[in-house]
Amino acid sequence: MEDNTAISFANVGARYDNAREVLSDVSFNISAGAFYFLSGASGAGKTTLLRLIYQLHKPCRGQIKLFGRVTNDMTRDEIAQLRHKMAIVFQEYSLLSHMSVFDNVALPLRVRGLAEAKIKKLVLKVLEWVGLAKYADANPKTLSGGQQQRVSVARAIIIQPAILLADEPTGNLDDENASRLMELFVQMNKTFGTTIILATHSTKLMETYKFPVIHVENHRVNFVTSPGDNKTTTPHPTTQKVWRGPKPQNYFTELSKQFDDIGNA
Repeated sequence: MEDNTAISFANVGARYDNAREVLSDVSFNISAGAFYFLSGASGAGKTTLLRLIYQLHKPCRGQIKLFGRVTNDMTRDEIAQLRHKMAIVFQEYSLLSHMSVFDNVALPLRVRGLAEAKIKKLVLKVLEWVGLAKYADANPKTLSGGQQQRVSVARAIIIQPAILLADEPTGNLDDENASRLMELFVQMNKTFGTTIILATHSTKLMETYKFPVIHVENHRVNFVTSPGDNKTTTPHPTTQKVWRGPKPQNYFTELSKQFDDIGNA
């Protein structure tokens, strides 16, 4: 039987320098195509968990597998290749201030060697959907925090990652733009089968979009819903203001036809 596990932790511990472990004895399996919220108090270890998955931090013990491959002893080149299948949206945006908004979003496509004509089409389309098309030539420093976060999200989703990690992506957004991004993430999950882990402090967001929750507390990780139950359900938005712009399913239908060219470039 084919293993459908995208992310696997076995007795993983993580610390910084020689301090006490931030995470201890973390074990779980997440199937490809799952959508989880990641919750917990500030400093509980949510960001550390995301960094472990993205291979920005090595565990002090235990084993991590991504796409069925043990990552502990991977070389730098092997990790770089693995990251081509993943994307992360950082809380601090991590945009390059010497590049325009367009060039920031285009960067992962250029790394993959995609033709400039294709890059232009894809970047403008994704910027249009996140409501930033008119800022394509702007410097990220001139944008608001919420706008910079949307640029960061656009850069992450444009490669159609198999795993998307998002650290508080809606934290600086109003309800309308938070809804816009959530619809985008939901459609990525449904259309492409993207495995998504989205860290948030927002109880409202978790109550509105009924996805299972990974909760980090006292250095441990617990699943509010059984980790074996990875079937996502269609969320039922309540009375919060919902984005009325381009439908995300239309965006993904159009974009998916062009994503095939990325792997063949």
